[in-house]
Amino acid sequence: MLAFSMSLPATRVAVQELDPWFVAFGRAVGAAVLAVLYLRVVKAPRPTREQWRRLPIVALGVVVGFPLFTSLALTTSTSSHGAVVVTVLPAMTAVFAAIRAHERPPLVFWLASAGGLVAVLTFLITSGAVHGALTVSDLYLLAAVVLCGLGYAEGGVLARELGGARTICWALLVALPVTLPITLVTLPGQAGPHSWAAFGYLTVISMFLGFFAWYAGLARGGIATVGQIQLAQPVLTLVWSALLLGEPVTPASLVAAVVVLGCVVLTQRARHGLRVSFHHRDGSLVAAPAARSTRTPEA
Repeated sequence: MLAFSMSLPATRVAVQELDPWFVAFGRAVGAAVLAVLYLRVVKAPRPTREQWRRLPIVALGVVVGFPLFTSLALTTSTSSHGAVVVTVLPAMTAVFAAIRAHERPPLVFWLASAGGLVAVLTFLITSGAVHGALTVSDLYLLAAVVLCGLGYAEGGVLARELGGARTICWALLVALPVTLPITLVTLPGQAGPHSWAAFGYLTVISMFLGFFAWYAGLARGGIATVGQIQLAQPVLTLVWSALLLGEPVTPASLVAAVVVLGCVVLTQRARHGLRVSFHHRDGSLVAAPAARSTRTPEA
């Protein structure tokens, strides 16, 4: 989440001089090159037929959907405003975890998640990050959140079989027939070093290395439960703004950070009550007795 907390500010910087379609798909192509190198080095086996069928869902969510719609939104919206809408992402991830991963978090989990969501929204509203009515940018961001929640949940399930690193690597390669042509069509002319540095961060960290840890964590700790760590992302994004852009950190932001941290701790403690009603048979999901933990391959 620390890696992803810079994604919106970096996207905002990149799209000021680079085509948003290039920012969205070009980073996926660059990350796909890194994915090929990684898969060759570790001599990763090919996914099974069932895993190939599910990888496009991951690609749709985190390789195509979220980068594209956030890039389009941040051409006119600020990253702080985008952080407000992205606050819904933990709840969306939990919903898809219940649908795709058959996870059933206990009541205390939902209460702690709701508390964290309210704390972040209250902080962003009182700090002035929220203003104005619903715009096209907000609709783009909402679409990004829905697709990203789906990609997180499906990727978390696949990471139990493939590992976190191989899940994102194969998803990047699955998306390449879409991302490569659009990247070639939208190749930019000239852009400043700040835009290219932001694009580089999005490629190497946001689109590649960040998912190594993220999917591994979702697989080990439960998608719905670990996904609530995203509640800290809006506050972290504002902290980055203070450190990198010189924006002040108010006492309200510190209070919000403490409240959110407490809610995240509660969701993690609720992990012991998490019901996961599935197991894998020939690569497919079928009903089974609940289990407290699931072993997963290395990231």
